[in-house]
Amino acid sequence: MRADRIADDRGEGVSLMEPLLLGEGSRHRAHLTDLAFDLTQQSAGFRRSLPASLLASLADLVRSMNCYYSNLIEGHDTHPTDIERALKNDYSQDTRKRDLQLEAKAHISVQSWIDSGGLTGGAALTADGIREIHRRFCKLLPDDLLWVEDPTTKERVQLVPGELRQRDVQAGAHIAISPGALPRFLARFAEVYGNLGKTESILSSAATHHRLLWMHPFLDGNGRVARLVSHALLLERLDTGAVWSVSRGLARNVQEYKTLLANCDRPRRNDLDGRGTLSEEALAAFTRFFLTVCIDQVTFMESLVQPDRLRARILLWAEEEIRMGQLPARSGNILEAVLYRGELPRGDADTVVGTSERQARRIVSALMEKGVLASENPRAPLRLAFPAALASRWMPGLFPEKPA
Repeated sequence: MRADRIADDRGEGVSLMEPLLLGEGSRHRAHLTDLAFDLTQQSAGFRRSLPASLLASLADLVRSMNCYYSNLIEGHDTHPTDIERALKNDYSQDTRKRDLQLEAKAHISVQSWIDSGGLTGGAALTADGIREIHRRFCKLLPDDLLWVEDPTTKERVQLVPGELRQRDVQAGAHIAISPGALPRFLARFAEVYGNLGKTESILSSAATHHRLLWMHPFLDGNGRVARLVSHALLLERLDTGAVWSVSRGLARNVQEYKTLLANCDRPRRNDLDGRGTLSEEALAAFTRFFLTVCIDQVTFMESLVQPDRLRARILLWAEEEIRMGQLPARSGNILEAVLYRGELPRGDADTVVGTSERQARRIVSALMEKGVLASENPRAPLRLAFPAALASRWMPGLFPEKPA
């Protein structure tokens, strides 16, 4: 079998990717179920603690963060400030940087579609849903990022958005199933993972992530697709509100992430290693890692938006901007009111700052120019926004201040 060989269905049995779930009698199951329960409780508590207006603003920032870390895992370092520029159609003159900005913009476009309900009812687990994620992502990529080079033959093949691969591939030591077998394996994947109860579906989130990568449905883009699928599943199963991202935790532990994924490709070692073709021990280790990373990210994001600490960081920034002449006096009053109320009707701005209506409008305009206030339209209430340029001040540790 050669990795560059074009092949049809070699008739592999779908049992090759078993176990899809940790067995009922697995010695790892009790501890992992506890982790799944803890994740459910912590994610729900964090979600409920956020007012609706802050939830939407935070989700906007997390989309850029998720995109940054997911691309970073692939070796593409496009800082969220450059991503934010791309969302405003402000691109670098450097061709390579511009391509990476477009790549990041494509990722955010797909995640926005997912966050707005594009994949519900388990659609992210179906072959059509998985292909749609790939299609939407790749169709927005510049041409230079749509070519794949075979590491052995050096042949360049153009990637077709949403098309399952038509040739054999090798990822590390793992040679994926034959192209013709993909529909059968994807059907089995959806059948098993799409019919689970809530706790079991959360417990299986790591297995879902690995088994999708193990099938390797596309010539390229599998890592990003798998992480977007995981995002969609966690969004639906945990009602995350899209305000935290597993990708940040995976990227910050990237070597462990990749090592544990590779370990899951290994065959069962002995009679104590489950009853499937692949190692249950390795799957349990990756599940422990994945769920722990999720819990860590919920805890981290919750710590960043604790009301008193967030308020103190934002008002300190506003005081410094006023002192340097970058914002009008009393700008902090508007920000504090928005933080306290969740959103502020425009007509209340003059009362909040204790000035004339004209001066209040000037303060609001200055804050909107800084990108720290947002509104659906010129008459809609004001809500807080989290510009990437201020993340190091307002949300320290969310991502590096500068590209690595």
